[in-house]
Parts: sequence; structure tokens; C-alpha cells
Amino acid sequence: MSRNASRSARSTGRPRTAFTIIELLVVVSIIALLIAILLPAIGKARDQAKLTQSLGNLRNLATAHGNYAAQWNDRQFTLIDDHFARYGTGVSSAVPEFFNQNGTYHPPVVLGWGYGYNSPNVYGYWRYPMSWVPNATLLQPIVFTGQGGIRFFGSFRLCNVKQFNTYVNGKFYDKVFFAPKDTVAWNAVEIPGLGYSCFDDPGEFCDRPPVTGQGDVPVWMSYVMSPAAMFNPDIMRNVAGLPNQGWKNPWLTQAGFKSPAMGQARYPTLKTHMIEHHWLQNRRADCNPAFQGPTPYGYGCEPYYFNHGWESSPAALFYDGSVRQVGVREAELADGRARQQNNQIGLWHRGTPFGTNGYFIDASYDFSNTSFHVLTANGILGRDFVSQ
Repeated sequence: MSRNASRSARSTGRPRTAFTIIELLVVVSIIALLIAILLPAIGKARDQAKLTQSLGNLRNLATAHGNYAAQWNDRQFTLIDDHFARYGTGVSSAVPEFFNQNGTYHPPVVLGWGYGYNSPNVYGYWRYPMSWVPNATLLQPIVFTGQGGIRFFGSFRLCNVKQFNTYVNGKFYDKVFFAPKDTVAWNAVEIPGLGYSCFDDPGEFCDRPPVTGQGDVPVWMSYVMSPAAMFNPDIMRNVAGLPNQGWKNPWLTQAGFKSPAMGQARYPTLKTHMIEHHWLQNRRADCNPAFQGPTPYGYGCEPYYFNHGWESSPAALFYDGSVRQVGVREAELADGRARQQNNQIGLWHRGTPFGTNGYFIDASYDFSNTSFHVLTANGILGRDFVSQ
């Protein structure tokens, strides 16, 4: 009996070498709980890092705008001759008349030197020559009427052309022109599946595969200037007591295309200079089903724009050089306040040929209803917000 007791004592004193099922389940549950707690925080930190990078891009672009202005007597970036409207009442008449009077066509929109797609031995100068009327519509800050070109398009989307990228890094596809959250644009630039990225191309310009039905189409940058502020301020003027009136056709206005000076900004802390064009912050979807058919801008699909979501809050550069997020909700409230106080005259112009639908408002995701930045009333003399 004493021998059995001794054996039992030795048995109970031996250390255990395994976990029970219950203990394992507790450990797994704790790990799962920690992952559930940490993943949103990690995602939020990554999201914030991308926003910080986008704001950094805008700071770099602010420096480039300052350098451009310093070289051009405080003028803003522009692609069009100040007095192009003297040659005609639209591009179809102005293009040939410009040639008749000057012996040459209007200077082209230059993309830069680069190799052709699948043509490693062909090194060319990529540009949009102005001998073709539709190309000339790209010169305008924004196209109000088609005239053979694309309405709503214009030089406000073309800051990565050679005329401006010379003040940055000399490349059309420099990463400073593309917001890190702009996945649709990044996928178009990096060309998944083809084994190379235009970001890594050593040339000034990188030709991409032709877009079906469109031909060679570049990928336009993520940030856009304010086209309203690129016109002579008389073009976007709102008339007191006459809401939705005052807009003037730049083709019928003396020096309507003359680029305003940077110093003309009356509310530099409240007027946006550049902004993320696509809905990137707090977005609900990438591609906008309202845009049917092949995209004319070189993307795999056409994304929602910054004014297409009530929760959209794009990164923005202001005329004083500061950068911050601005909200569609904030812009709508500011516009509503201005309309109440100024006899229905708001902060963005509803009297352009785009009407009250403004800049693709009908393609919005929800009930957002604003065209701030793009159609700012009074142009560079106006503002997009009432306070910081």
C-alpha cells in the first residue's frame, strides 16, 4: 500500500506538458479580439499616412506654382494665348485665323519626349498640335461648349504637361501629380499585367496602350486647378440682385482668357487653388456607373469626382499656399449661407452653360449638390468657403 501511494505522489507531482482545449480556445479568442481591435487602427493609420502624402504633394505643387509665378510676373499657369478670342468666336474659327495672322499655329500642349508604346526604337516629342481644332479646346481652362472638343474638360486638368512639370521634376508621370489613394489612376499609370510602370519610365512622357475607340490617351493627374480662377474674373462674375446671371462667354469678352495674377486672389485663405479631382477620402466606391462607355481620360473606368459624395473631403491647396482637407458638406453649408444672405447668389455660379447642374452634379453618389472650386463665382476674386 505504501508503494502505491508513493507511485501516486510521483505521478501527481509531474509537470504538465500540454494545454487543455479550453485554454487553447481562450488564447485564440484573445488573439482574435486583439486583431479585431488593432486592424481598424492600422487601417486608419495607413489611411492617414496616404492623406498626409497627398497634402505633401500639394505643398510641392504650391512651390512649383510659386516658381512659375515668379518667372512669369505673378501669372498663374496657363496654356492659352491671353488674346486668343481676338482670332474668332470659338476654336473652329480662332485656330485658322491665328495661323493666318501669325504664320504658325498656336503653341501646342506638350507632354514631353518619350518612346512609343511597343516601339523601343521610336523616340518622339509627344504633344497635341493646335492645327487640329478639337486639340485646341484643351487650351481653355474649361470647355463650356463642345465646339468639336470635350465639354467640362480643359487645361485645369493638365498641370502635368511639360509647360508646368518643368517646375516640378520634368516628367508627365511624376508621382507628385498622383494622389496615393487614387487607385484608378495609379492602375492606369502602372499598367498591371504588362510588366512595366510609366512611373519608372526614364522619359519625360510614357506612351500607354491605345484606349479602344479613343487612341493614345494619357492618364490625367489626380489634382486639378480651379478653372473659374484661371479665367479673367469678368467671366465668372455674379451680379448683385440677379442670381444665376453675370456669366460671360470668354470668346466674346475682351481678354477673357487672360490669366489672372496669383496676387489677385481676394480671399487667399478661402479660395481653393488645387484639389483632388476624384472622390478619394471617405469614398464608397471607385467607379461611377453614371459614366457609360470607354472613358476619354485614359482610366480603366471613370471614378466618382470630389463633389459626388456628401462625405467626400478632398485634400486641397489654397491660394495662400496652405493645404488642408475640405468637405463637400462644408462647401454646401457655406454656399447655402451665402445664398440666404445675398439674395440667392451663392459661392458657385449657376449661370454658366452648365446651368444649375454644375460640374456633373447629376452623376453624384448621393444628394451632394455643389460645384465649388470648379465654378467659383467671381473666379479668383471669389471664395469657396466663408471661414476656415
